[in-house]
This record gives sequence, C-alpha cells and structure tokens, in this order.
Amino acid sequence: MILFPAVDIKDGRCVRLEQGRADAVTVFGEDPAASAMHWVALGAEWLHIVDLDGAFSGQPRNADLVGRICAEAKVPVQLGGGVRDLATAKAYIQAGVSRLIIGTIALEQPELFAELCAALPGKVGVSLDAVDGQLKSRGWVTDAGMRVADVLPRIEAAGAAFIIYTDIARDGMQSGVNIPALTSLCEATSLPVVAAGGVTNLQDLKNLAPLCAKGLQGAITGRAIYAGTLNFIDGLSYTKELRAA
Repeated sequence: MILFPAVDIKDGRCVRLEQGRADAVTVFGEDPAASAMHWVALGAEWLHIVDLDGAFSGQPRNADLVGRICAEAKVPVQLGGGVRDLATAKAYIQAGVSRLIIGTIALEQPELFAELCAALPGKVGVSLDAVDGQLKSRGWVTDAGMRVADVLPRIEAAGAAFIIYTDIARDGMQSGVNIPALTSLCEATSLPVVAAGGVTNLQDLKNLAPLCAKGLQGAITGRAIYAGTLNFIDGLSYTKELRAA
C-alpha cells in the first residue's frame, strides 16, 4: 500500500475542503510547495496534488506551482483538477507530473478520455467521486447521472491505468473509510484502486490492508496528517511493512 499525502491548492494556499465544498475551507499552509516538501522530507514516496481552482473552473490555474513542486520534490507526483483537454494533459506530463487523474472528462467525454489514454499510455487514471454510489463531476458539483458500475467497463476499455475512489460524504470529515464500497470496486475491476475520503488514523489504514490482496494500490490522506490524527511517519512505516510482508 502506498500512502499518498495530499496537497490541495486553492487561491495559492494549501487547503482541505469538507465534502468537496468550496465554502468549507481549512487553510493548512500559505505555501503548497513548502507543504509538499515537508511530506517529502518525512519520507513520502508519492505526492497527490489537486488543483482545486482548476477543478472548479475547468482550466489549469496552478500549473507553474505544480511544475515547481515536481522539480523540487524528486518523487513521483499524481495530479488532478482542471485537466480537460489533451494539450493540458501533455503539458503537465512534460512539466514532470508522473500520472494524471481525470474526473469530468472520463464521465462526460468518453471519446476524449480514450484519446488521452492512448496519447499517454499508463499515465492516465480516473477519479470516481461518489455520494451514496452516485458519481459527481465538475469539481463534485454536478450529478453525473451514473453509478460506479455504469462506467467501469468503459474506462477499462479506454485504457485507464488506475482508479481513485473518493467517498465525498467522508472526504475531509475524518469519519473513516468506506470499506464496503471499496471492496465492491476492487472486486469489480482489475485496475489498481486508490482509496480517498475518510482516512483518519492508523486504524483506517489497517482496515484497508486486506483489500491490498484485491487490488488496492494505496490510500490518500489529507486532513488527518495536517491535523495530526494520523502520524504520517507511522502511517508510512505501516504501509511499507505491508509491502514487505
């Protein structure tokens, strides 16, 4: 299991939202690059960056900052938020992003999503963000009118490299992970799955551990490591032990 520390960027600051709501913001740092380097210094093996401004606007808003983080971090970076055309996707890869997380396009423009996957093989994943199984898009503000099971065959056929599943109701709420939903997803797809939303403490990582045998690749943690309910070094040690077992 890989533990992905989240660096969410909004208005030039490192923040966390509650349930993806733009009006429920907690600022954890004035310099997202400094936050990213903090987790790298503690041993992070990956960084999970979200351009929230891009997610809400549909346009990349923090590309220069993301490029700077990639150059300084020296660890792989996965990025989501505002990637809605091939030119933007290629520009981020050229700037040093290791893999891209696509949400809106994967749900609303399947042909374009397939084009992205073909142009950047192995580097494009899908963010499936749901409330009670109902998928959301456009920065989680639009009901996509689909459920997870409806889109899995299509995104697999298009060439998606991985899936990030977010339980929106739990995101930023420190309420624990949705094990039943993640279990169903892991059993329904052959793609690697990354869990997001609700990771609160070390016990949540232990609860996720059995899913590694079913295709769980990792877990994203944000508010928990900033607020201190999950000690990042302890979480990192645990996930490394899992991989070594």
